[in-house]
Amino acid sequence: MPLQIFRTKQVVSHDDLDHVLKRCLSAWDLAFLGVGAIIGTGIFVLTGIAAATQAGPAIILSFIIAGFACAFAALSYAELSSSVGGCGSAYGYSYAAFGELIAFIIGWDLLLEYGISVAAVANGWSGYFNNALTAIGMPLPDMLTKAPKMGGVVNLPASAIILLLMGLLIAGVKHSAKANNAMVAVKLITISIFIGIAVFNVHPDNWHPFMPFGWFQTLPGGKTTGVLAGASLVFFAYVGFDAVSTAAEEAKNPQRDLPFGIVTSLSFCTVIYIIVSGLLTGVVHYSDLNVSSPVAHALTLLGYNWASALIATGVIAGLTTVMLVLYYGLTRIIFAMSRDGLLSPFFSKVDTKTRTPVRVILLCGIIMALIAGFIPLGDLAELVNIGTLAAFVLVCLGVIVLRITKPDMKRPFRSPFSPLFPVLGMLSCGALMAFLPSITWLRFVIWLFIGLIVYFSYSMNHSKLAESVQKY
Repeated sequence: MPLQIFRTKQVVSHDDLDHVLKRCLSAWDLAFLGVGAIIGTGIFVLTGIAAATQAGPAIILSFIIAGFACAFAALSYAELSSSVGGCGSAYGYSYAAFGELIAFIIGWDLLLEYGISVAAVANGWSGYFNNALTAIGMPLPDMLTKAPKMGGVVNLPASAIILLLMGLLIAGVKHSAKANNAMVAVKLITISIFIGIAVFNVHPDNWHPFMPFGWFQTLPGGKTTGVLAGASLVFFAYVGFDAVSTAAEEAKNPQRDLPFGIVTSLSFCTVIYIIVSGLLTGVVHYSDLNVSSPVAHALTLLGYNWASALIATGVIAGLTTVMLVLYYGLTRIIFAMSRDGLLSPFFSKVDTKTRTPVRVILLCGIIMALIAGFIPLGDLAELVNIGTLAAFVLVCLGVIVLRITKPDMKRPFRSPFSPLFPVLGMLSCGALMAFLPSITWLRFVIWLFIGLIVYFSYSMNHSKLAESVQKY
C-alpha cells in the first residue's frame, strides 16, 4: 500500500482566489451558529420522545451524560481548531493527526450524517409548517405534504425549505449568519416564554418515579430503554458544535474565535436542555410526552393555547436554523475534501462574487430536496449518530497524538488535564456508540465500505498529498 495514505497534511496556503473562502464571521457569529444547530430538534422533539419512551423524568440525567461526552469532545475540538490550520471539522483534524485515509473515512461519514440529517429535519419542519397553515385555515392537501410511499405525490414544503436555504447559502455566509442570528433570537424568546410559564406550574409528583426505565435494558426485538439509551438518543441534540468547526476558513480570527464559539454554544445549550427537560417533565407526566411537539403540547395541556401557538413559531425557526447550519457544514466539508483532491476538483470552485462554493451548494440542495420530498420521515428518522460519535472519538485521540508527535505546535487553547479529558471523551463517546441499535452499526459499515471503494479507486491517486509525495 502506498506510503502517502498514512502521511499527514501540513498547513497549506491557498493563494488561488478561486479556492479561497471569505473571512467574515466573528466569534459571536460562530457561537450563534452553534446555538442555531444545537437548539432545535433536541429541545422541541427529542426531549418528549426520550422522556416518554426511554428515561422518564431522568431524561435530565440523559442530557447531562450526553452533554459531558460532548464537552470532553468540544474541548478537544477547541484545542485542534486553535492549532491546526486549514479546514475545520473532524475531517481536517483527523487529516492533521492521522493522515489521509482516516481523514477520508471521517469526512465520508460526515457527508452521510449531515445530508440525511438535513432531509430528516426538513420532513419534521414540513409537518410543523402545515400545522401552522391549518391553524389559520389554509392547509395544504395531503398530496403535497406526503411522499409517494405515504399516499401523496411529494412533500412540497420539505423540498421547498431546502431550496430556500440553498439560495441563502449561495448569497454568502455573512447573509446566512445574519438570518441564523435572527432565527436563534426568535427561538430563544419562545424558550424563555416556556420557562417563564412552566416554572409556576410544576407538580413535583410528576417526577415520581424519577427513573422508571432504569439505567439501561434491552427489550424483546432489540429496542433499548433507560437513561443511557436516552443519552444515546438525545446525543443528536448536541452535534451542532461540530458544524461550528467547519467555519474555520470563514472565521475572522479562527485560532481565537473557534474555541470561543464551540465552548460557548455547547455550554449555553447544555444548561438550556437541562432546565427545559426538568420543567417539561415537571409540568406534564412523562407518559404524555410521546408527541411530535412536546413543548407546545405541554402548554396546551396547561391551557396556554396562545403560548403553544408561539412555541410552534419558535419550532419552525428552530428547525430552520438546524437545517441551515448542517447544510452549511456539509458543503464546507465537501469543499475541503475536493480541494485536497479526495473528491472531484469540480466541487472546489468558489464564486468570484459571493466567495461561496456555489456548485457544492447547488448539488447538495437538489439532492437533499429530492430526498426530503420523496422519502417519508419514518425512513429518514434513524439519524446515524454513530458516525458523529466515531468522529468525536478520533478528534479526542487526535489531541493525544499531536501532543506526542508535535509537542512544540503552537496551541492558543489547550484542553485542560490532557490526556485525561481527551481519554474521557473517547470513553464516553465510545460508550454511547455501544448503546446504539444494531441497524445503525449496519448502515455505518455499508456506507464505510462504499467510501473505501471511492477512496481506493479515485481519491488515493488524485489527492494533493499523493501528488506532493510523487514529486519527491
